Amino acid sequence: QVQLVESGGGLVQAGGSLRLSCEASRRDFSSYVMGWFRQAPGKERELVAAINWSGGRTYASNSVKGRFTISRDNAKNTVYLQMDSLKPEDTAVYYCAVSTTFTIKTRVDEYDYWGQGTQVTVSS
Repeated sequence: QVQLVESGGGLVQAGGSLRLSCEASRRDFSSYVMGWFRQAPGKERELVAAINWSGGRTYASNSVKGRFTISRDNAKNTVYLQMDSLKPEDTAVYYCAVSTTFTIKTRVDEYDYWGQGTQVTVSS
């Protein structure tokens, strides 16, 4: 059974930092694109950042560019999202996802496996 397990969410003040982790249960996930999405109440799920299999290519949405950094450790089957300079508008449930492709994808329907989500709350 495929599993993606996120951790690292929580409550933080504006300007603070959090690091999310997502561990995949299948070793072949190290061959694929992995992404972090978020969904705030009443809003659609949106891609925050994505990374290709080697880590050599990354994508970050305009809303987080320069503040969030995605990285991966394939030896640990884990992808990370370092979130700095957090803002109240970053408050959302954050989901880890895998797209079984080799080029970065940006749409929700292009991702095949999803974690259960972890809550990030940024207070003002």
